Amino acid sequence: MSKSDSPRLRKLLDGARHAFSMQGPHGPLADSDRELLGRLAKFVVRRRLASAAILLLESLRPLNYVGSQAMLFLRPFAATLFREGEYEQLAAILERREGLLALIEAIEAMQAAADSQAGKEAKP
Repeated sequence: MSKSDSPRLRKLLDGARHAFSMQGPHGPLADSDRELLGRLAKFVVRRRLASAAILLLESLRPLNYVGSQAMLFLRPFAATLFREGEYEQLAAILERREGLLALIEAIEAMQAAADSQAGKEAKP
């Protein structure tokens, strides 16, 4: 291996290290991010789609970055469902590994609260 190959190899190894890292460079989610995920979770639970959404999100977990990029492609169609800027914020959240997990946890928590409320109302 020559000296000219060393920077190329280093660049390749750095790229592979970044591609397969489990930690994102972004840090924890902001309160505004969690609030947006909470509203999305409420939307999903209200329509009784929690189980289907969790199944879909869990199956797409390894592809979260690709999915967030697909969201940017579909932006014109989703403009009617989100306020200005929220769709881009959601795509940025789901681009992060911890963002998808936070959405799943928000849906599970919202569903548990809905189940608890339904149980209280069912008791005489």
